Amino acid sequence: MDRINCFIILIGGGSASGKSTLANLLSNYLKKIEITSLIIPIDNYYRDLSHLPIEIRAKNNFDDPSAIEYRLLIFHLLELLKGNDIEAPIYDFTTHTRLNNLQALKPAQIIIVEGLHALCYEELRNIGNLKIYVDIPDDIRVIRRILRDIKERGRSIESIVEQYINTVKPMYEKYILPSKDYADIIIDGQNIAECLHLILSHPKLKNFIENLKA
Repeated sequence: MDRINCFIILIGGGSASGKSTLANLLSNYLKKIEITSLIIPIDNYYRDLSHLPIEIRAKNNFDDPSAIEYRLLIFHLLELLKGNDIEAPIYDFTTHTRLNNLQALKPAQIIIVEGLHALCYEELRNIGNLKIYVDIPDDIRVIRRILRDIKERGRSIESIVEQYINTVKPMYEKYILPSKDYADIIIDGQNIAECLHLILSHPKLKNFIENLKA
């Protein structure tokens, strides 16, 4: 495959650990030094559940890696690496469906793929240049998740707790936590801004940026 000069960063970690925050901080920094970046949230690649009744959709196991249409994600990344535009899905967590409209995305010098399952798929890890795991104590993650899901996703605290016990915690222990072993860098999710330099100083990314600026 002919690949354009592009660097892919994968950011994984538990739910509400700070993955999106890290991706945005990194993207903002790259903009300041005039390097183009693109953030791709893996959440947008959740499988569409519009064919199911709403009460059934809510009980789906969203924490199992099979809940993601990861082959579409990988196809889109490969297209971006070829220099092609893509039309990415947009996921609505309130209805557990994909929106009808797609998001047009263009290639960038650095692509940041962030999500719960970012380090879970071997095919995705194989095309990632730098793999990051955001680590944070379980109790902090749970509190953050409750606050986020109530505010942003219209969830009740009862449904959040039930989901955490039935799927979130078991899947975290089975899939997400073990994916930490694949990380090049482990970031403290409680001090993300302070840890940004660890990423920027990593030889893989540092050399890529230096070559771009040469």
